[in-house]
Amino acid sequence: MTAVGLKNIDKFYGDNHVLRDINLDVDEGEFVVIVGPSGCGKSTLLRVIAGLEIPDEGIVELFEKKVNDVSPALRDIAMVFQAYALYPHFTVFENLSFALELTHISKKDIAKRVEEVAQILSLDDYLDRKPSELSGGQRQRVALGRALVRHPKIFLFDEPLSNLDAALRMNTRIEIARLHRTLGTTIIYVTHDQTEAMTLADTIVVMCDGVIEQVGRPMELYNKPVNLFVAGFLGSPAMNFISKDILPLGRATTVGLRPEHLRVADKGRLAGNVLHYERLGTDTHVIVDLGNEKLLTVRLVGQHEFELGSDIALDFDNDKAILFDDQGQRISE
Repeated sequence: MTAVGLKNIDKFYGDNHVLRDINLDVDEGEFVVIVGPSGCGKSTLLRVIAGLEIPDEGIVELFEKKVNDVSPALRDIAMVFQAYALYPHFTVFENLSFALELTHISKKDIAKRVEEVAQILSLDDYLDRKPSELSGGQRQRVALGRALVRHPKIFLFDEPLSNLDAALRMNTRIEIARLHRTLGTTIIYVTHDQTEAMTLADTIVVMCDGVIEQVGRPMELYNKPVNLFVAGFLGSPAMNFISKDILPLGRATTVGLRPEHLRVADKGRLAGNVLHYERLGTDTHVIVDLGNEKLLTVRLVGQHEFELGSDIALDFDNDKAILFDDQGQRISE
């Protein structure tokens, strides 16, 4: 069954056209990540699904029923925001139980739900603590738990990891992925971080300027991006783009090459100088200056040393190149 259906959604803020003819279906139990740069409309789209924003045009359906006029409280959705928004004077137990206390659930059932969620999120030992006594990662888990105890049909996440450091982001990603496998609930997750998108999603939705550019499985988007924007947005280090003036290749106007698909070669088709290199232990990233301020990033496996300013030649296998036309659209094989 389709858990969320968006049909021809448009949203304006004054003259600002924030969402432009959005069409998207999310299957029940699917983990969908909406990704794109700041200001692309992804958080607004999430708020439209939640009912916190009303679309100017189009239809919002939840489980195949139109909900445009249904209040957020009746949509059976739980939302987790970037800010933890915990009640500072409540304990962890009270923060988790508060939403349930506003319903007709018995105190016994409330306690049971809180204990279940606390066990899932490893918060058992912190139920008597206040938020000020918790780390950032623990506070984020409480915010997740506050959504989980409600047993909603759909979870909405709005950049929930932005306030965490790199190590905590990775750990919390693992927790969220594990929760999805355990619960099987539909999740729609908004982020500007393409690493989160690639590692968490069943399906990725890439947005730019209020438009959905591409929808697909993570590796489908990575290997077959529909246009230059998607190709450049997904991947770290980012894809290299080379004009036909530097590298004639078929009828392409622009050639896209992932850093890992370039290699050092004595008689390579791309010649330049080593501008900089980064030793990361498992990988070495080499920044090559082709002249006229055109830089390429090369990702080499293992540990390598280079002399700055030295000549270097690069090559690649043609089947690894992604070709784009003069409109920036990928040329199909």
